[in-house]
Amino acid sequence: MENPFLTFQQYLSGVSGLDLESTKILTCLVVSFPASAIFKRLPDKNILLKNVYIVAVSAIFIAFILQIRSGFFILLFNSMFTYVITRYYRSPLMPWVNFIVLMLLMCMSHLKSQFQRLNPDKVDIDITGAQMVLVMKLTSYAWSYRDGILYKKDRNRFNRELNQFQKSRAILSQPSLISYLGYSFFYGSIVTGPSFDFADYHRFILTDVFDDVPAEKRPGKRRKRKIPHSGKVALLKVVQGLFWAALMFVLRPRFPTEYEVTGEFRHERSFLYRICYMWVVSFVFRLKYYAAWTISEASCIVAGLGYNGYDPVKKKMYWNRVQNIDPKAFETGQNIHDCLEAWNMNTNKWLKNFVYLRCCNIDRETGKPSRGVLPTFATFATSAFWHGTMPGYYMTFIAGAIIQTVGRVFRHNLRPMFISKDGSNVSTFKKFYDLVCWVVTQLSFGYIVGPFLFLTFKRSMLLWAGVYFWVHVGSFTVFFIFNGPYAKQVKIFFQNRALRSTALQEPDHGTEKTELEAEKSEKAKDDILTHSNQSLASLPTFDKQSELHDSVGVLDVDMESNIDRINEEFQEWKREATKGKKAQQLTNEEIEHLKEGLTKLQGDLNDYIGSLDTLSDSKKKND
Repeated sequence: MENPFLTFQQYLSGVSGLDLESTKILTCLVVSFPASAIFKRLPDKNILLKNVYIVAVSAIFIAFILQIRSGFFILLFNSMFTYVITRYYRSPLMPWVNFIVLMLLMCMSHLKSQFQRLNPDKVDIDITGAQMVLVMKLTSYAWSYRDGILYKKDRNRFNRELNQFQKSRAILSQPSLISYLGYSFFYGSIVTGPSFDFADYHRFILTDVFDDVPAEKRPGKRRKRKIPHSGKVALLKVVQGLFWAALMFVLRPRFPTEYEVTGEFRHERSFLYRICYMWVVSFVFRLKYYAAWTISEASCIVAGLGYNGYDPVKKKMYWNRVQNIDPKAFETGQNIHDCLEAWNMNTNKWLKNFVYLRCCNIDRETGKPSRGVLPTFATFATSAFWHGTMPGYYMTFIAGAIIQTVGRVFRHNLRPMFISKDGSNVSTFKKFYDLVCWVVTQLSFGYIVGPFLFLTFKRSMLLWAGVYFWVHVGSFTVFFIFNGPYAKQVKIFFQNRALRSTALQEPDHGTEKTELEAEKSEKAKDDILTHSNQSLASLPTFDKQSELHDSVGVLDVDMESNIDRINEEFQEWKREATKGKKAQQLTNEEIEHLKEGLTKLQGDLNDYIGSLDTLSDSKKKND
């Protein structure tokens, strides 16, 4: 019997010009929509039927559309390993053992795919993509299960050591095998993602997540279903995905990646042309992810998994629970940190909550994680290893870590010259500063993403050499300036030119600004496609997702408002300025540097105290 999916794929390949392997992924995305429409109409209370249906659809995807039948058993083996180890291995090391084994199994798949590929430039489909998504789900499941055990054994430690995101995802009892497999094999995300946590799936499959939907908003004439209509929102996502796909088809032939390593490109084109061309190529490369992730999110929205709460005031539903990409935020990002937070957002949450924070030492008194080299290294190593074994992945992530550190240096030293910390004082050159930051950030991405496209060490080095390693040279120059022999003078130079707050001179301006920000926040909530950070106020009461408040970028931890951190930084600066000397041993130059720094600190403290006095006076008037 002829495979009807194969016939459709061959037709789609001929019409679109895509290779047959890419059409397989596209077919899975297309078929997931009618599959979700059917799922939506299954009885709400028949949990067994819904889970069996989910696993069956995924089996069809893998065996008949992707045509990698052995891949289904690979995913099943991974899933069963985690299910068994969480049930029978009660050691505190259980999540780490599970993590290491799953990563090694995925590494074997990466190596098999790498060495079996006859043509290294051809993208052959295999099970590694689905396995990468599954690894995130299974490792987060193991940690959440361990958190549930901790909740029952030591409630104080549970509350002290875990953040709100981790607490809300804790699994208090092991689910049935079929519910667990339904989570592992959810068809809407099995091929391209997004990843999500078991707690989200559990509330979704039980339909508890839809309890806040008013009765008049629930569909069905004879029998009211709890899963509300989401066709318009999903359709808008599909249109967006098709737009990105169409743009990719138009631009990809005009900007071939291979041209970047040709002699003509390296020797006959200007430096400015080369770095701009690399940025365009990186943009075209991102388009396929924009298309796939947006359409995949639309499928999850149709099934109801994307539901994120109902706002009774605005009478509006939100559908951004499994949002994985924010193209607008990424393409307009003015620093690496902002861009990374808008890219593969669920993977960033996984890296932060189940890798980075799990490697941090927790302060017994405060319960706060302490930063260190090990958590940062473990996170970047995990991210690179998760992507694959090719050298290009590691070259990209190492370069990304370097440029992200440079961005933090600029933000702490250069940005205060254009805007005060509280935003009350803005330079007339702020827009120019933003423009320069955007240009440098986007061009830098074109540079660091290059090895991700070529993957091999030789071709990646050839690409970087063609633009004189400009990002690396610039980064190490910045490190030398701010950490070299004249670092003190440089930092004092920028500190003395930092803008001071004007809140004291214009006390009413702060109120106006607050009202303006509130108005903008309300406007942002009106946009159903707004970034999840902006729509936090609209999230349902059962899950405020406090992780959206926090920086997902593991290297950027904002501690400016923490008094202990300020004191720590001051003590570190004092030790550096005095070099451990007593007051009588200081030279005149060192004394002058110390006086300048203390004067600056005194001014900042006076501003802060004045702001508190203003706040206290206003409260007295109100009373």
